[in-house]
Amino acid sequence: MTVHCTGLGVALPDETITGAEIAARSGIPESVVVEKMGVRSKHVADGQQPSDLCVSAAEQALRDADVDPDTLDLVSYHGSELKDHVVWSLAADVTERIGATDAYASESYALCAGAPIAIREARAQIEAGSVDRALLVSASREEDLVDYEDEDTSFMFNFGSGASAMVLEADAPDRALATVRESAAITDGSFSRDVIVPAGGTAHPTTAETVERGMHSLRVPDHESMKARLAEVSLPNFLSVADQALERSGYDREAVDFAAITHMKRSFHQHLCEQLGLEETDHFYLDEYGHVQSVDQGLATSEARDRGWLDSGDVVLFLAAGTGYTWAATVLEWDG
Repeated sequence: MTVHCTGLGVALPDETITGAEIAARSGIPESVVVEKMGVRSKHVADGQQPSDLCVSAAEQALRDADVDPDTLDLVSYHGSELKDHVVWSLAADVTERIGATDAYASESYALCAGAPIAIREARAQIEAGSVDRALLVSASREEDLVDYEDEDTSFMFNFGSGASAMVLEADAPDRALATVRESAAITDGSFSRDVIVPAGGTAHPTTAETVERGMHSLRVPDHESMKARLAEVSLPNFLSVADQALERSGYDREAVDFAAITHMKRSFHQHLCEQLGLEETDHFYLDEYGHVQSVDQGLATSEARDRGWLDSGDVVLFLAAGTGYTWAATVLEWDG
């Protein structure tokens, strides 16, 4: 059995803020925000909820795949845990709103590493025969959690908003955008408590005091320690999961024609691309989107597709990392 991606969709809020505006809010020089952090602009949600963005992206992906929502077997959400409501299934809401009457809904979290892992999980279900057609949706509004006055969290000032969706099917070569191949992932749990929202969970329930103390924004308890430890392992782990996924798929780095990579500071992105041997049109830097959690891979691939950078037979690498820390990669062969 072959698993194909037959549809891709993205949705973005209309409102944007520029690197200059981020600089004004944070006190960081505009040149640092734009050139070092890599944010010329990013989309921010004003009234649009993650579920709204997912529905828009899902409808686009279904049109792209030319399939009806009532033929879906699964709707899976792999985006941010910051959703419309807490302890709530966004996947079930999307299932209802798009008319996926025969699908079951589930959610899977790997934070910003979510896209490669969600594809891996859905592929396994399709190959096992329990699902024929799946819709994967993701959204992020984590920009809402950013405190621009907290310099220790400045590496998160790139957080933007948006959504993506993909349709995966069993044996659909006539409508295939891409063939799903192998994946790899690594987790280093020593980073599990380095990035947190201090209050709102069971450890620190929401109270008037937690709100007054600003405990509902993202925080890094020991920024310098995290930065030093992450610097030692991040590049090796990115390259390790990339190499493993490629090798399992029968390829090596030289075979990669396009890599859809999590947004990161510009210099690290460039260094990673150099290590992977990528040329100018072999990757797309998301400096007009910022980091949209596990939506990044959909955004980069959509841009490459629209720009005519992808040809039939191209090897596409989804490469991501998320706090926790998990690094993940999935290989696709472009058919569209």
